[in-house]
Amino acid sequence: AALAQEPFWADLQPRVALVERGGSLWLNCSTNCPRPERGGLETSLRRNGTQRGLRWLARQLVDIREPETQPVCFFRCARRTLQARGLIRTFQRPDRVELGPLPAWQPVGENFTLSCRVPGAGPRGSLTLTLLRGAQELIRRSFAGEPPRARGAVLIATVLARREDHGANYSCRAELDLRPHGLGLFENSSAPRQLRTFALSPDPPRLAAPRLLEVGSESPVSCSLDELFPASEAWVYLALGDQRLSPDITFEGDALMATATATASAEQEGASQLVCNVTLGGESRETRENVTVYSFPAPVLTLSEPTVPEGKVVTVTCTAGARVLVTLDGIPAVVPGQPAQLQLNATEDDDRRSFLCDATLEVDGETLSKNESAELRVLYAPRLDDSDCPRSWTWPEGPEQTLRCEARGNPAPSVHCARPDGGAVLALGLLGPVTRALAGTYRCTAGNIQGEAVKDVTLTVEYAPALDSVGCPEHITWLEGTEVSLSCVAHGVPPPSVSCVRSGEARVLEGLLRVVREHAGTYRCEATNARGSAAKNVAVTVEYGPSFEELSCPSNWTWVEGSGQLFSCEVDGKPEPSVECIGSGGTSDGMLLPLAPPDPRPSVPSISSKLAPGIYICNATNRHGSMVKTVAVSTESPPQMDESTCPGHQTWLEGAEAAALACAARGRPSPQVRCSREGVPRPQRLRVSREDAGTYRCLATNTHGTDARTVTVGVEYRPVVAELAASPPGGVRPGGNFTLTCRAEAWPPAQISWRAPPGAPNIGLSSNNSTLSVAGAMGSHGGEYECAATNAHGRHARRITVRVAGPWLWVAVGGAAGGAALLAAGAGLAFYVQSTACKKGEYNVQEAESSGEAVCLNGAGGGAGGSAGAAEGGTEAAGTEEAQAGGEVFAIQLTSA
Repeated sequence: AALAQEPFWADLQPRVALVERGGSLWLNCSTNCPRPERGGLETSLRRNGTQRGLRWLARQLVDIREPETQPVCFFRCARRTLQARGLIRTFQRPDRVELGPLPAWQPVGENFTLSCRVPGAGPRGSLTLTLLRGAQELIRRSFAGEPPRARGAVLIATVLARREDHGANYSCRAELDLRPHGLGLFENSSAPRQLRTFALSPDPPRLAAPRLLEVGSESPVSCSLDELFPASEAWVYLALGDQRLSPDITFEGDALMATATATASAEQEGASQLVCNVTLGGESRETRENVTVYSFPAPVLTLSEPTVPEGKVVTVTCTAGARVLVTLDGIPAVVPGQPAQLQLNATEDDDRRSFLCDATLEVDGETLSKNESAELRVLYAPRLDDSDCPRSWTWPEGPEQTLRCEARGNPAPSVHCARPDGGAVLALGLLGPVTRALAGTYRCTAGNIQGEAVKDVTLTVEYAPALDSVGCPEHITWLEGTEVSLSCVAHGVPPPSVSCVRSGEARVLEGLLRVVREHAGTYRCEATNARGSAAKNVAVTVEYGPSFEELSCPSNWTWVEGSGQLFSCEVDGKPEPSVECIGSGGTSDGMLLPLAPPDPRPSVPSISSKLAPGIYICNATNRHGSMVKTVAVSTESPPQMDESTCPGHQTWLEGAEAAALACAARGRPSPQVRCSREGVPRPQRLRVSREDAGTYRCLATNTHGTDARTVTVGVEYRPVVAELAASPPGGVRPGGNFTLTCRAEAWPPAQISWRAPPGAPNIGLSSNNSTLSVAGAMGSHGGEYECAATNAHGRHARRITVRVAGPWLWVAVGGAAGGAALLAAGAGLAFYVQSTACKKGEYNVQEAESSGEAVCLNGAGGGAGGSAGAAEGGTEAAGTEEAQAGGEVFAIQLTSA
């Protein structure tokens, strides 16, 4: 605003500057006065260089250390002084961040002081100090608002010590934030300091130590203290008098245990103190215990001779130090410090006798004792007592045993056991298997330098029962009717008891038995003794002579022809009897009756030929006797039908009285034959119908089986002319063609014959005579035509009338004379044919056209066909037709040349 109002001004750049302490800065002083008289820059700071112009001045200021200075730029212009003031401030980075020392040990639960100092850093208003525990901020303080010239900062805080603060690192972080002035953020931290905290119980340590301690002996001592943190940092001092001990220290949580071994010396005899001192964090807890050190040598026990022969006198003496009272085998000395003594005459019972010398001493109100023992050895001859070498030994067979026969004696006797006959020797004292071979009587001899002892001993080896095939065979055979007993002999020691029971029964079999067949079966024999049991199955077979039973060998037997069956004659007997049946008298005399084997086999022989019936004598034999039985044999056969008894093709006649099929069967007993139609059943009717034709199945049955046969039934019937028709119907014109067709029904098939009007020429027949045809009809072709059907069962005929309408073609052509001549010629030809040609067979007229011969067309053949014809027809009854047709009927066909 001043520059804007004044025509001339002075300017200083930069007007405000912040420079790091000790740094440098260029100041530019200028004016708009066109011709300033003089100008300059006033400041207390050191200059390093100056540059000038007409209206400007530039000067470098160096080593700027003052917190704040105000340089002045001035120019003299038109007798006026133009001025411009600037402001230069310095800042100092927090290069030194100092955290005050921490206590060497800080008690848990008490406050301690944290002090942070950052000297020279500033400006203070841009500083922030933070106290940290590890990475955790405890206290953070900003010094914003402090005067710009203020430098350096101090932060002090009080903190409560905790257990978890032990070993924690504390530090101080300083931040100089000059970012608002266009500079950066300058940070620095102090070196960390570690805090050690502790907690120490106000109670003294617990000291465990003996109240009395013998010179030269070792005794464990221990010192413990609880509520100690950190226990591993504690220091323990343990001493017996002036003797410092080396304890082993163990820790468990906040508890400490120090153990050591204390050894007293003769110089320490008397009253002494055991000291335990625990120090932690500069504080100590201490405990003292009184210990009495004493000297107590062991008593001395002596024998006049430690080893003596039996019967010699031995002196035993017990001595100890002064103030010590000794007792020998319960007998005290007269006064303390005096020895105790006894004498004895050595016997066997004194061998290995132990003598006890007991010494007692009063120390600090307690009675202490020590003892010493000695053993006397007495030499004596061997003794073989029953307790150490029994006269009778009983051992189980199998397990390993140690054979012992021990003798008393000193020196220890050697023992030897052998059979009196110089046989086997027992391996005494060795582990070995016990076998039956060891059983017997042995002589045992014990000897040493004092003498010898002899004893006989008996060794019994026990073993479980055994049932072998000799004493108890697996199979026993008894004969029915004899007296026997079932006994099994078992081997075993002690002797086993044997009992036998039948399988499925509980009663023991004892004494003599009268053998019956029911005694056969399986018996379980069991032998038992103290060492176990053995069991064995014994199969008892009861044998007996042959006997016939009607069920297994019948007195009457029927053999069925073709069955291949054998006579089954099973005879009861053991061993199994042999059976033979031989014919006696009649056709069977001397013939052998084939018998079925007792057990059916795949390849059993059969009776392929016929068997002669009659009486047969069967004889059964085994080593216990024989028996005879008479058997009557008869023969029968199953049904049989063949072509002779039941033809496969049979014929019935329609209208005949209905009857059964002609079927019979051979067989014994006589078979019953039944026939039934296959498919649709045959209805019941009195007379035969054509519907009865078909396939029938006949079944013949008797007690030995069935036989079946298929029969085809055909039904024959008389002929019937079912159809007689003309084509074309309604008549024919002269010169036209017509055909007559005749169809007949008959079985066997009928033969068809025709009868034409007299004098009708040019008539043609089909191969089976079922069709009559005329080509070029004439008046003579008109008239009545008859068709007759004939088979073995009869004849049937029907008639039809043909009319030829219109002029007579041939008469009109030939006139009256010609017509008369033609009629004469026709009559003569007809006579010739009937009298001569037809006697020779059938001829075709057309084949004789050139020769003038005619062919006879008789009524042979049959069948049916269609015909063209016309007019009226009639049918004859079969009986009437047969009466009228006494002679042969011929039809002649002529063809003009």
